[in-house]
Amino acid sequence: MKSRSLPGLVLAAVCLSAAPAGAASFAGGDHRMHAHATGSFSITMQPAAAPQRAGHSSLGRVLLEKVYAGDLVATATGQMLNAVTDTRGAAGYVAMEAVTGTLQGREGSFVAQHAGTMADGQQALSIVIVPHSGTGQLTGIRGTLAIRIVDGQHFYDIDYSLPEP
Repeated sequence: MKSRSLPGLVLAAVCLSAAPAGAASFAGGDHRMHAHATGSFSITMQPAAAPQRAGHSSLGRVLLEKVYAGDLVATATGQMLNAVTDTRGAAGYVAMEAVTGTLQGREGSFVAQHAGTMADGQQALSIVIVPHSGTGQLTGIRGTLAIRIVDGQHFYDIDYSLPEP
């Protein structure tokens, strides 16, 4: 096995993360179809265990169930780990959700990975489709999701790509 240096691995990770989600890979001749999907979803959250205190924070694990409507007609299940601090409005979470259904006429499934923080009135949220998690007609899917909440209603936007046949 060839030895790799930590700086080299860090540089590779930075270069890979700088590529836009769903960017075409020309080295392998991978031609991709790019698309945008939008709609709404409902979510049910159920604590999986009692929160635990850790310093100035409360750590929790929550089970998720979602129903998507619009361009994505699907259900999803997942788990979220969160940290809510004693400072009002300061929190963080990570989550994984397995989505199964139909995305703009294509049946299959994929996994979405969430990472979010909130503090001082600012929010940061990253949701990406886990590479190589797509099945069925969603095999090879890449992309990102965004969530909007308007008047208590949840909406999504998905920018994704799939290999062209």
